Amino acid sequence: MTASTTELSLRVSADDRRIARYAAAAIALTVAEAAIPSPLPGVKPGLANIVILIVLLRHGWREAVWVSLLRVVAGSLAIGQFLAPGFFLSLAGTVCSLAVLAAASRLPRAWFGPVSQSICAAFAHIGGQVLLARLWLVPHDGVFYLVPVFAASALLFGVVNGLAAARFLADGTPSVSPGSK
Repeated sequence: MTASTTELSLRVSADDRRIARYAAAAIALTVAEAAIPSPLPGVKPGLANIVILIVLLRHGWREAVWVSLLRVVAGSLAIGQFLAPGFFLSLAGTVCSLAVLAAASRLPRAWFGPVSQSICAAFAHIGGQVLLARLWLVPHDGVFYLVPVFAASALLFGVVNGLAAARFLADGTPSVSPGSK
């Protein structure tokens, strides 16, 4: 009996390489952030969201989705939380955040730039996490007592991350127009 070998080749495009680079940066920030002590579970700066905003504004929503989902999966694998509750909380927050960014990216850029988009995404992210925690992990309404703390951190980190993304975007690199890609 002879073993047959089938050769599989994948074509890697420039877009694939760009997504991989951005995802690697977001994953590195996720891993670094996991090492930062948190005063309250779920209160993190969300540094990888800076990368997501840059991708969204430079390359469009589809690439931002790829980078976000790769970050959630690979980041959870790297820190040992894949399929643990933290993974699902992160995934829920990311999906909600991406949904809000899809809508926010269609708003006039003169009024809704990286900072306002970051704030909206941060609130959506924490909202998705709190909702999933209430429905799955904490089967009573006591989890909602933490909403003011989470909202304050979403506002603070949304502003800071939005300002950081705006600073990185200020280098003159062209952004995609709403509705493209």
